Amino acid sequence: MKAPEYDLVIRNGRVIDPALGFEQEAVIFVAGGRIAGIVKESKSTKKLLDNYPEDKILDAAGMIVTPGLIDIHVHLREPGREYAETIASGCRAAAGGGFTSVCCMPNTFPVIDNQETVQFVHARAEKADARVYVIGAITKSLKGEELAEIGDLVKAGVVAISDDGNFVQNPELMRRGLEYAKMFHIPIVTHAEDKYLCGEGVMNESFESTRLGMKGRPAVGEVIAILRDIKLCEFVGGRLHVAHVSTAGGVEAIRQAKKAGIHVTAEAAPHHFTLTDDMIGVAFDTNLKVNPPVRTQKDVEAIIEGLVDGTIDCIASDHAPHAEEEKDVEFDKAPSGMLGLQTTLGLVKTQLIDKGYLSWADAVSKLAYNPARIMNLPGGTLNEGAPADITLIDPERKWTFRDKDIKSISRNSPYLGWKFSGKVAFTIAGGRIVYRGE
Repeated sequence: MKAPEYDLVIRNGRVIDPALGFEQEAVIFVAGGRIAGIVKESKSTKKLLDNYPEDKILDAAGMIVTPGLIDIHVHLREPGREYAETIASGCRAAAGGGFTSVCCMPNTFPVIDNQETVQFVHARAEKADARVYVIGAITKSLKGEELAEIGDLVKAGVVAISDDGNFVQNPELMRRGLEYAKMFHIPIVTHAEDKYLCGEGVMNESFESTRLGMKGRPAVGEVIAILRDIKLCEFVGGRLHVAHVSTAGGVEAIRQAKKAGIHVTAEAAPHHFTLTDDMIGVAFDTNLKVNPPVRTQKDVEAIIEGLVDGTIDCIASDHAPHAEEEKDVEFDKAPSGMLGLQTTLGLVKTQLIDKGYLSWADAVSKLAYNPARIMNLPGGTLNEGAPADITLIDPERKWTFRDKDIKSISRNSPYLGWKFSGKVAFTIAGGRIVYRGE
């Protein structure tokens, strides 16, 4: 019997696909950039492939094979700040971290609040190593004064709207934004921090901020903002997604909203379940300055609990590159943000899976299936006909994150020198190998 012609065959790996409820050794067939089939390893499959061309077979023995990971919160900086990151370099970093798709935020220069800028990003991403989906602005220039032309943005292909980095302080504007988002069947992503409570703060308001003499951003500023937007979502009936939840109170507010049947989803960034504000005073590393800030150990534990019980649906890096000279200033003058695409999987494996909080299936749900579901993206599954976006992971490989490993233009990571287990072996986007583990 002659084997059918496939572009790529992945065999001997442990395939995990929560969307299919599939977790076993299997063979994946790829043709025309899509999944052509997935079958259990068997004697007949082995016989069929024994004489198959070696250059078309990828042996995944000892590896975990998952749908391509999806990061729904990244900052690619282009247009306007190409010195910190470009779409091409950001997508290289994504592929290096196992991500086959990313959603880029609108706080570029110019802001992604019009069709032309969306089209620019799409054009730049055509030959990139990952798929790029665009999140447009809620308000013009992110100023929170006037709604952007949301209908035009949707026509141009945005998958969601957000004023990320800025809370839409005006509740009437947020209500109208939710109504438009509902009309066009897209989520609205909220950066939940009341600016009157948090505006001038440079770190979490706590004993540490007092000890260090720095202006704090209280946790209640996030909680109040989340509660307001939950009530607006309940009133309008749209879809609310809460970005980078960082507080115990925020997790609880989302938990109660879900219990009440309100259509709210949420994400956590790895730095909010691995870093705490008492680390800042050690060396005043400006790479620890993020927005929202790293919080207390109690908040870290609440984020992990929210991931475990499903209150928090997905994990997103909030990848935010900054040039060295921007970060090489006093802590209170430095911009907020850190790199995240290449360390997210390692942090999930080392801090959540190895410690027994999440199973591999749980982690894949939060890194692939749920992000696709929230943003209505193709992918997130290895079902027949789905895009051939696939991540192969060496689950026990030990590695250290070093400066020379960084694929971004910028270098602003507090995780340099950290030791991880679980390393990306291959990243495949549209049936094409875009990253081979080093």
